[in-house]
Amino acid sequence: MHSTESRELSSEERTKLQLQDRRLVSGHQAEKLELHAKRYWDLFYKRNERRFFKDRHWTAREFKELCNDSENSYMPKVMLEVGCGVGNLIFPLIEEVKMFVYACDLSPRAIEFVKSHPSYNENTIKAFQCDITTDDISKEIELESIDIVTLIFVLSAIHPNKFHQTLLKVFTVLKPGGIVLFRDYGLYDMAQLRFKAGHKISDNFYMRQDGTRSYYFSSELLGNLFVEAGFEIISNTYIHRRTINKKEDLNVPRIFVQGKFQKPS
Repeated sequence: MHSTESRELSSEERTKLQLQDRRLVSGHQAEKLELHAKRYWDLFYKRNERRFFKDRHWTAREFKELCNDSENSYMPKVMLEVGCGVGNLIFPLIEEVKMFVYACDLSPRAIEFVKSHPSYNENTIKAFQCDITTDDISKEIELESIDIVTLIFVLSAIHPNKFHQTLLKVFTVLKPGGIVLFRDYGLYDMAQLRFKAGHKISDNFYMRQDGTRSYYFSSELLGNLFVEAGFEIISNTYIHRRTINKKEDLNVPRIFVQGKFQKPS
């Protein structure tokens, strides 16, 4: 369900958020998490390999822009996926859609998994390791050459101080009229409420047990970030879902933010 509202918190949930403030991540530890972000994600993929994330078959359903336009099917689109992981979005997509995909990730190990995938073909995919917050992406991609950029559960893993510079990098590689397709964790998502004291870094920004980090976005903040980076807002909403696991008697609300943002023509 799409909505302009996040959700009302119960008194118990408000208490959980207040308890998180009792002990914050120390400044020294927060600096270490930032300094070694690549290593923590590399260890994540060393442990989980291709097993952790499911293939994202839903992306073409949610974002019609990823589907071929029948009138222009002879003109394949050029896409950049930032934070491609092991390819859970790109490999299902290229089975259905004619396009060329650039795929980058902070983790060298994730890129190795992409390149070793049986469907990897450099005629349709170019994968490369990149820190989108600092690296010169023009070494890999010509400026203003990309039709679509996907940011799917990736901006949340970046330090909030680097949101703006990340979106500016994305802006430079998009063609005028090009769009960003975005989905990430929303404010008051179940995962945010489950953090205990000692895991909060700053407002809505948390450390997981494995050293990776996660930010929880309001749609208002998200819209402001994109506008400040020069984009126009096409859509910007909350997505409400439920995680149901009957075996574990689990039925909890999930909240994501989803948007489409366009570089002016």
